[in-house]
Amino acid sequence: QVRLVESGGGLVQPGGSLRLSCAASGRTFSNYYMGWFRQAPGKERESVARISRSGSNTYYADSVKGRFTISRDNAKNTVNLQMNNLKPEDTAVYYCAAGSVLAAWSFGSWGQGTQVTVSS
Repeated sequence: QVRLVESGGGLVQPGGSLRLSCAASGRTFSNYYMGWFRQAPGKERESVARISRSGSNTYYADSVKGRFTISRDNAKNTVNLQMNNLKPEDTAVYYCAAGSVLAAWSFGSWGQGTQVTVSS
């Protein structure tokens, strides 16, 4: 099973930017579809962005399109989430995940999560 460790969360003002990173180990990284999910207090976990094994295909939730960018580096076994123009409603614990296909239901390996708080 792949092991995932997130970093890069924190407190940022509305309109600011953060870059989340996820380092993978344990299995062949390029065999996995990768994604970022988030869970806000009192809400269900939702898919934010997902990326194919080669990086050629991506998916974004409507709420983050045009603001967030997912990318991966298969040579470094990392996947990143660049978050721009952050809004208070982006506040959540963000999780890195690995899956067998691009669909959200396939993502079964999870990191421990990193807190993102958007507040003035």
